Amino acid sequence: MMPAEFTPHRRGLLRLGCLGALGLDQLLWHRAHAADAVPARADHAILIFLNGGPSHLDMWDLKPHAPEEIRGPFKPIASSVPGLQLSEHLPRLAKQMHRACLIRSMHHSVNNSHAAAVYCGLTGHDRGEAGGGARPTDQPAMGAITSLVRPPKSLVPGYVSLPYVTQEGLGGPPQPGFSGGLLGKERDPLYVLRDPNENGFRLAEFEPAPGIDNPRLRDRQGLITRLESVATEITPLRERAFRLLDSDACRDAFSISRESERLRDAYGRNIYGQSTLLARRLIEAGTRLVCLSWAPHANATWDTHGQNFNSLKTTLLPQLDAAASTLIDDLAQRGLLDRTVVMVGGEFGRTPKVNANAGRDHWNFCYSTLVAGGGFRAGHVHGASDRIGAQPSQAPLTPADLMATVYQALGVNPQRELRDRLERPFQVCPWGQIVPELLA
Repeated sequence: MMPAEFTPHRRGLLRLGCLGALGLDQLLWHRAHAADAVPARADHAILIFLNGGPSHLDMWDLKPHAPEEIRGPFKPIASSVPGLQLSEHLPRLAKQMHRACLIRSMHHSVNNSHAAAVYCGLTGHDRGEAGGGARPTDQPAMGAITSLVRPPKSLVPGYVSLPYVTQEGLGGPPQPGFSGGLLGKERDPLYVLRDPNENGFRLAEFEPAPGIDNPRLRDRQGLITRLESVATEITPLRERAFRLLDSDACRDAFSISRESERLRDAYGRNIYGQSTLLARRLIEAGTRLVCLSWAPHANATWDTHGQNFNSLKTTLLPQLDAAASTLIDDLAQRGLLDRTVVMVGGEFGRTPKVNANAGRDHWNFCYSTLVAGGGFRAGHVHGASDRIGAQPSQAPLTPADLMATVYQALGVNPQRELRDRLERPFQVCPWGQIVPELLA
């Protein structure tokens, strides 16, 4: 028997008949999943994705008592959490650890090629292949799903990716895990592919041509709409473009020059530091999720097969230390950290044993990820690795588990069923288990 709330009156039956089978199916589906919402601890997220695989053993999980060929030359230093030590080359981030949750037991069994591991790290899914670029059949990125389920309240892009469309190797295809995938191109992020550190940084695409004010822009939009006789895939993209062109909030969010020189210096005067600052401006304006991919291609930055210690000491760790520590402190000072998830990590770690090129190779069996704000426990260390950082020794955690927990914090039920662009059902994060111990 049909429940009372679904019993249609005669007029409703006529209306449903006009909707047709597909319309009825959509109506019932939306009603059935209206209860899927979960209380949101956070409204926004910033993912600082250290693309290439950062060395957990030289950053978050040093092993000072291990043999020299494993421990490396870096020394541990105290943090703002008693008993928790970080690398000596992360001094500013060490002072922010009372606001963060450090997970030392991340691991996965996905093939440790970059593309497969990046896809797993960003979505919690395994495509089951060694490599390959983004595909229309991919699981949607977290930003695509979050901005669909929880659209921004202001006229800004819901999901932004910057400062690169990271390639799978120099000249290779775009990596999977960043796109709208099953949800279609209209759920792709807004890609910001200019360097915010450049003098006079601006996105001319968000500014109407000279002489075109907002009323004239809306007139042109109406004309195009009237001329279109059939709906096409590009129509939603064009509509989104017109909305953003008409948005003062959007233009203001990208006006990074309004920030003080002192704060810009604190984030770091480089493409990654200023992209991190831009991410803060975007979520402050209402964007749901910003993903910063820290590499133009997979082998460019954190993929330290050679000269691992020199690269970390001279460039990578100082830049990350400035950007991540300033972001956490900046969000806290503005009263935004409690409602913003900040996640810092990569697709895997590096081998315990240093190789012949003074580097470390891919290691998906154990690595670390830092999460701050957004309802996650502060000053907390989750899990542990063994004496050489090779395997989790306590509370092992997979990317799917972490993704499910972040979704939960953002008010998105990880078991929720969505529909792809062909109206086929799929779950947000079917293999992940929410980890209550990570949440405050």
